[in-house]
Amino acid sequence: MTRTTIGQVVTTTTGRDLVLERVLPGSIDDGWASITESERLARWFCTWTGDPRVGGTIELKLVAEEGDATAQGEILACQPPTHLAVSTHDQAGTWLLEATLTPIDASHTRLRFVHHLDEKDNVNEVGPGWEYYLDALVAAMNDRPMPDWDDYWPSLSVAYADANQAIPETSPERVV
Repeated sequence: MTRTTIGQVVTTTTGRDLVLERVLPGSIDDGWASITESERLARWFCTWTGDPRVGGTIELKLVAEEGDATAQGEILACQPPTHLAVSTHDQAGTWLLEATLTPIDASHTRLRFVHHLDEKDNVNEVGPGWEYYLDALVAAMNDRPMPDWDDYWPSLSVAYADANQAIPETSPERVV
């Protein structure tokens, strides 16, 4: 299956953001549980242990990566069930991530996911990964099979390289 990019790379006053949106099946509370509860996260992204409060640190164990992929995280903001911001740290560096949930109706929720890119982040690599993981989230919430990574890499890397050449001039400011 050929995938197309859904995310946008936008310029902000502090750099660049990768912004992706998905419509999630279920209520906002179901969407919140899917992005915050370790058991639910394990279906599509990671498990976590630690101190789940603003300022608290957590350890993430990624479930779809090769080897023993772990990261340390800090919860920067948490307003259940609408907004979560975390900073993660691993051998690849530090990533600032935000998720905002907005109810569409009783059975659908909009997820706006933002990866605040720094000058070292290569959107050609990061973009396809987040496209894959967010599609995996939707698949998990629909009780469907996980997507195939080969549908995302390397084809979306090329698409993100092209999109990165034409970055929009404005973007919403960082919430955190």
